[in-house]
Amino acid sequence: MLPTVAIIGRPNVGKSTLFNRLVGKKLALVDDMPGVTRDRREGQGRLFDLEFTIVDTAGYEDEDPDTLPGRMRMQTEAAISGAQVALFLIDGRVGVTPLDEEIARWLRSSKTPVVLAVNKAEGKQGDNGILESYALGFGDPIAISGEHGEGMADLFQSLLPHIDGGAFEVPDPEAPDAILKLAIVGRPNAGKSTLINKLLGENRLITGPEAGITRDSISVDWIWTDPSPKQAEPDEDGNIPPLLTERRVRLIDTAGMRKRAKVQDKLEKLSVADARHAIDFAEVVVLLLDATKGLEVQDLKIADHVIQEGRALIIAINKWDVAVDGSGLFNGIRAALEEGLSQLKGVPLIAVSALTGKGLDQMISAAFDAREAWNKRVPTGILNRWFEAAISANPPPAPGGKRIKLRYMTQARNRPPTFVIFGNRTDELPASYARYLLNGIRRDLDFGAVPVRINFRSSKNPFADNG
Repeated sequence: MLPTVAIIGRPNVGKSTLFNRLVGKKLALVDDMPGVTRDRREGQGRLFDLEFTIVDTAGYEDEDPDTLPGRMRMQTEAAISGAQVALFLIDGRVGVTPLDEEIARWLRSSKTPVVLAVNKAEGKQGDNGILESYALGFGDPIAISGEHGEGMADLFQSLLPHIDGGAFEVPDPEAPDAILKLAIVGRPNAGKSTLINKLLGENRLITGPEAGITRDSISVDWIWTDPSPKQAEPDEDGNIPPLLTERRVRLIDTAGMRKRAKVQDKLEKLSVADARHAIDFAEVVVLLLDATKGLEVQDLKIADHVIQEGRALIIAINKWDVAVDGSGLFNGIRAALEEGLSQLKGVPLIAVSALTGKGLDQMISAAFDAREAWNKRVPTGILNRWFEAAISANPPPAPGGKRIKLRYMTQARNRPPTFVIFGNRTDELPASYARYLLNGIRRDLDFGAVPVRINFRSSKNPFADNG
């Protein structure tokens, strides 16, 4: 476990900009409008040879706990209590405000050590803010610029006493015990954050009746206890690994994705783009439906995007505890999926309730099964025996009286499974025959409903047609 540094400050002082600099990529949404960040967001940070978990928090506001800003503040307080050091950020151009003083009073009452940094202090613009910040009672402030990278050496020296350097873990993504990257996507108010909170057993993500609360894609690492663990396959020496009862999962909550025509607000556009990025990052994606609204065209568009990106897909119907005519609803959605997602038959469909916990273990188990198929590699011998049998049972057509000859097949990659078939005149092969091979691979080689891709390559031999 890496030590944790939590960034705290009032809205719009540049917390997310500094967070992005420390993790080395633009993970957090950044905008001039205050209050963009709502949930706390974690990433692996590095500052010279210091490595740590960095937490970006919502702007600290003094509001009633029942309000959205109040719930945001509770998330910030939880982040600070679990950190080795709090990085208190103020805006050097604005100077110390009454809210900065309120945050300072709260931080002094906590047990977490505090490092004070004055952001936006490039040039002489932050001089007044630096002088004013001494009154906050945290000693000498550090002048930095999260946007331009100034003052990072001083920040390093200030963090050094509080955290120890560590090494990043570089796990094998194909190992049976590798962490599962699982994104939860869907339309607004489908219950994505509530579902993740139920899995975690705590109010880790902000929820409420307001639509569009989640803006950033938030990832949370979690250990799932498998109620029915499966025995792993023997290794090359014939040894059988122990049962995996505790499985690591990285849950990724995303912003609700509405129809593109309805998305006008700049921040919502950024949030939807971030959700699409989360799909790219994930291995398995759960598309969460609302049982009270059924399946809509937007759900099919989201599902199609997941498939086009080559991610394993699971569809879960949430709010099952309040569903009317559950059997009819389930069968109706299944039929609509078979028609609307004709390119990928048999996508797992699971009824769940984020309120009661119904079906959640089944959903996570299905996600691990989907990841296993998504990771799968077929030995060359088995693959080509299947290939020979498939073209023998249904030979390729002969357009214009000229035979299309398919010679051999190989698996180019997994994650998602991708195959290459070599032959002559493959550019004339009908799409129906490609679907025949694709469906056979899924059915006969146990790939289930994960996306499988086939690429065809024609021989460069000018005499190949004579073979």
